[in-house]
Amino acid sequence: MSEIDCRGKTCPQPVLMAKQALETLKEGELILIVDNPSSCDNVERFVRSQGCLVDVERRGQDFYLHIQKVKLSDEGKSSQKREKVVVYINSHLLGIGDEALGSILMRSFLKTLLDLEMKPSRLILINSGVRLASEGSEVLETLRALSEEGVEILSCGTCLDFYGLKEKVEVGVISNMYEIAQSLLEADRLIRP
Repeated sequence: MSEIDCRGKTCPQPVLMAKQALETLKEGELILIVDNPSSCDNVERFVRSQGCLVDVERRGQDFYLHIQKVKLSDEGKSSQKREKVVVYINSHLLGIGDEALGSILMRSFLKTLLDLEMKPSRLILINSGVRLASEGSEVLETLRALSEEGVEILSCGTCLDFYGLKEKVEVGVISNMYEIAQSLLEADRLIRP
């Protein structure tokens, strides 16, 4: 069993190191060590998305992720793949022009997503779009309802830092550019309102 020490490394490095380790590991267990909750969450989400089992153990300030890569048989794979529809939002406003109108349009767009039968698999919030999932946002209830319907909401950690909102995220998870880029590349459809 191999052990990978990612302490002192900033995101997305721990995720990239986990990815590289999983690519060389056919099946079995590896331990990845990180020293902050954000990296722990990002690595855990990534390895689960790769079909791995993961158990997190906290030792002092460090997180030990016990990652189990299992080989899936063809019977274990789902025959019906859900289409990955990703909505990419890079502003707290919708459209260019009057800010008040842009705010109204964004509220309406997100509410309409909630009302539609088909939901996206993910909402990616970057730049000022991260304000939508943060304390004081007018659309928090809509985003919470979307999350409860199974829509993953990812907010860019760098963007949250830039706007001083990292401690004020109310819904969804704090993500990194690796996970965001991977989501965009793996999307069957990308919606950019």
